[in-house]
Amino acid sequence: MLLLLLTGNPSRFRAAGPNPEVDIPFLGQQVLDKKTREDREHLRDNAYDADSLRYDKTAQLLEAQEQERVRQLNKEVEEFRSRYQRPEDQREFDLWDPQQLKKDKPARVSDDDPRCGPSSLQKFEGEDLNERARRKLQQQETRKWLTAQQLERQRLERDQKFADDLYHKKKIELDRRAMELAQMEEEARRALDAATLNYNMALAVEQAAVREVETQREVDEKFAEIGNHMYGDILTENPEVAVSAFGPHRVVTDRWKGMSPQQLEEIRRQQKQQIEENKRLRMREAQTDAEWDQQRTLAARAAMALEQQEEEEARRLRQELDRYNNQLAKEQLAHQVYLDKEVYTNPPTAQYFLQFNTSSR
Repeated sequence: MLLLLLTGNPSRFRAAGPNPEVDIPFLGQQVLDKKTREDREHLRDNAYDADSLRYDKTAQLLEAQEQERVRQLNKEVEEFRSRYQRPEDQREFDLWDPQQLKKDKPARVSDDDPRCGPSSLQKFEGEDLNERARRKLQQQETRKWLTAQQLERQRLERDQKFADDLYHKKKIELDRRAMELAQMEEEARRALDAATLNYNMALAVEQAAVREVETQREVDEKFAEIGNHMYGDILTENPEVAVSAFGPHRVVTDRWKGMSPQQLEEIRRQQKQQIEENKRLRMREAQTDAEWDQQRTLAARAAMALEQQEEEEARRLRQELDRYNNQLAKEQLAHQVYLDKEVYTNPPTAQYFLQFNTSSR
């Protein structure tokens, strides 16, 4: 069976003989395929990065435009309010005008003052000398008030209509922006799906080619291994093949048949030296550990002595503080006795407090 395999294609056994050769073209093709695959992945990553930057810039531009539209709309609303919705133009402005008292007139300026009605207590029956003018003025005021009401109602209707128009325009603009963003997102998703599909197809083709190359390489290696076993120097047990071309002290490891007795004796001698050296190192480490233990014991004793000294000092301070507190308590008690017996000897009675609030003074 082995002879039939060898007679099939003798030219494939490149590794046969004492100096096996390396398949340089195959290795070069592998390096070229790997570099092509890395370049393709780099181009794909650059394309994804460029798409992400373009989408980010588009989103920032749209957001800036939206903010500018909102700012312009707010500016127009503020201008409309400052022009057509001023506080002094309202009908009830005279009820909460902060300058009302400064603008108000006296209760009665003259005998024909039209502001002096029956409830003013400034003009009584028999004193109304300008009744006709007053009635005429009242009618004019009524017409003026009705006209002002109509104008105010018309102004409110115009303002409401303007505000509704602005709201509808804003709503239409927001809907349009939402549709544009949705369309851009759909286009980006389609482009990403297409790029992913192309990448997957290229990756599948590349993987198929790699599997084919790997299969062929395995077949070549199997034939080369068979040739090496049949014609190599390992099975022939040639002692000369272990001699290295770099000197007599070096050997070819895959052809080496073992060490000489001199070499084994040298190894045993070096092992004994290493054992003695290890013993000396262990003794030295034990001596160092003993010295460190002695240092730690001395440090612990010093720390305990210092701690006892601190406790004695704290106990002495507490005793002095207790003596001082006792002396202070005695002094405070003596001071309180002095106040009770010497200072406060004439306490006020109930009669002393009853004398207050008994007169108009």
